[in-house]
Amino acid sequence: MEETKLQLFPVLRSAYGGLTKSERRIADYIVDHTDEVMEQTVSDLAVHAQSSEITISRFCKKLGCSGLKELKLMLAAELSAAPQKAFHDIQTGDSGRDVAAKVFANIAEGLQDTLSLLDYGALDAAARLLLKARRIYVFGFGNSATVCMDMATRFLRLGLAIREYADSHMQVTAAALMTADDVVIAVSHSGASKELLQSVQAARENGAKVIVITSHGQSPLAALADICLCGMGREVQYTSEAGASRLIHMAIGDVLYTRVAMQEKAVFQDNMEKMRREIVKKRQH
Repeated sequence: MEETKLQLFPVLRSAYGGLTKSERRIADYIVDHTDEVMEQTVSDLAVHAQSSEITISRFCKKLGCSGLKELKLMLAAELSAAPQKAFHDIQTGDSGRDVAAKVFANIAEGLQDTLSLLDYGALDAAARLLLKARRIYVFGFGNSATVCMDMATRFLRLGLAIREYADSHMQVTAAALMTADDVVIAVSHSGASKELLQSVQAARENGAKVIVITSHGQSPLAALADICLCGMGREVQYTSEAGASRLIHMAIGDVLYTRVAMQEKAVFQDNMEKMRREIVKKRQH
């Protein structure tokens, strides 16, 4: 299966890393034979993908579908948008203008992919959790740490008690002292970082709620989440999917922040006025 073909199916791409070998074979077959799959029964697909009907059923459920019929509807919706979402890879001879155009296009299309992956009910549920939390902790490493820092800065404007930690020792220390009144936002492209998983598991054991922002909905981190918000960028030559996903995850954080701000409009406006007054003082000196 060509990677460029998989790019056109954000739901499959998001789940791919968490699929078993037999489930990946089903995904590969679907991507390479989409038109045929639309006409096939579960039995037909099992034969052609060298799998079983039970595995087909499990595969559909991993993608959030009740069965093959719902999976076909999802694929049909993605195919209808595919012609406008061509994949833009970067070539060695590309000019600065070419590179800028392709990078911007892939970011824009990654955002559109994420719109098709996001669970909007989960977004609102996450906003409600944050509003009720006594304390909020944001955990992430590497590229994800920049997302965490951005989220902490923005949510602080709402007067929420929030801290971000990019150090594994500080994460587990904070997690060990959490209670059922606390919420962790864990950000990870792969959802497989051992140290992050340890921190989140410790937080869960102490009763804290867990919101996960990741590119892979079937990852070990996603399995620990009370609420999982999934979105991913498109991997291109000379850059990584993880790097592109940083901007996607930041956008998810912005949506979450906005939903919280909408519930606390008066507090938000009052805090913004206070901050502006203090910033003006800095400019006067």
